[in-house]
Amino acid sequence: RRYVAGGQCKSTAKLEGKVVIITGANTGIGKETARDLARRGKVVVACRDVAKAEAAASEIRTETGNQQVVVKKLDLADTKSIREFAEKFLAEEKELHILINNAGVMLCPYSKTADGFEMHLGVNHLGHFLLTFLLLERLKQCAPARIVNVSSLAHHGGRIRFHDLHGEKSYNRGLAYCHSKLANVLFTRELARRLQGKSQRRAGFSAWLLSTMDEEITANALHPGSVHSELVRHSYLMTLLWKIFSFFLKTPCEGAQTSIYCAVAEELDSVTGQYFSDCQPAYVSPRGRDDETAKKLWSVSCDLLGIQWD
Repeated sequence: RRYVAGGQCKSTAKLEGKVVIITGANTGIGKETARDLARRGKVVVACRDVAKAEAAASEIRTETGNQQVVVKKLDLADTKSIREFAEKFLAEEKELHILINNAGVMLCPYSKTADGFEMHLGVNHLGHFLLTFLLLERLKQCAPARIVNVSSLAHHGGRIRFHDLHGEKSYNRGLAYCHSKLANVLFTRELARRLQGKSQRRAGFSAWLLSTMDEEITANALHPGSVHSELVRHSYLMTLLWKIFSFFLKTPCEGAQTSIYCAVAEELDSVTGQYFSDCQPAYVSPRGRDDETAKKLWSVSCDLLGIQWD
C-alpha cells in the first residue's frame, strides 16, 4: 500500500498573501490539491459545475478554517467561458502566484467543444493554453510565480497528429487522451523555453531545463499516478476495473502530492520545464522532448484560438 501511494510532498511552505487558481478542483486530485493549499493561502476553485464546486469549497473551508476558498465558473470546453473567467478574475483579484491547470477529460466518446475542437484536445490542452495566456501578465506582475500542468504517463502513447488534430478522419478515445497529455508536456516545455529566453541550458533526460528565471515564472508538468477518481467515468470497463483494482490505485489525496509539490516545494524555485512523478523528475518520451513539434503545436494552438502569443 505504501509503495502504491508513491511520493509525498513534505514542504511546509506557507502561501500567506498569495493566490492560487486550480481548475477542476471540485473533485479528485484537484479537490485534494485545493484542500492542502487552502491550509497555506487563498485558493480559487475554477470549475464548470458551480454547485459541486461550492459544495467542495464549503467542505474545505470548514475543515481548514480558511474562508478564502473562492468558487468561480470556468468551462474549459468553451473559449467564451474561459475569457469571461479571466476577465472577472483579473477585475476582482489583484494577485496571482500559482496557476494549476488540473482539470481534464478522459475516454470521451467522440464529441467537440463549443468552438469545434475535439473534446480531449480542446479541454485538456487548448482550454488551459488559452487560460494561461490570459492570466500570464498577472503572474508576471506577481512573480515569483508558478504554472503547474497536470499531464500523465499516458503522454508516452501520444502523437501530435497535425493532419487530423480534431479526430475527424480517425478517432480512438484512448489515444485521443494520450495525444492531449502529450500536448500538455510539449506546451510546458515550450512555455518554459519562452519564459526563460536565452538563459536556457540543458540538463539531461531527467531534467530538461534548470536555471534561474529571468521572469521568475516557472512552468512544470507532472504525472499524478493512477488515481481512483471520476476521470474514467466515460468508460464502463475502466470504471469496473478501477473498482476491482482500487487497492492498487492511489487515493485522490496521494495523487495530489506531486501537484502540491510542484506548486510549493522550495527546491523548485528556479526549476522549470521539467516533468515530475512521485515528487521527483521523471522520464519524458522522445516525442515529449521534440522542440520542433513543441514550437509547431504552439503556433497551431495560437491559430486555432485566434491569439498572438510571442
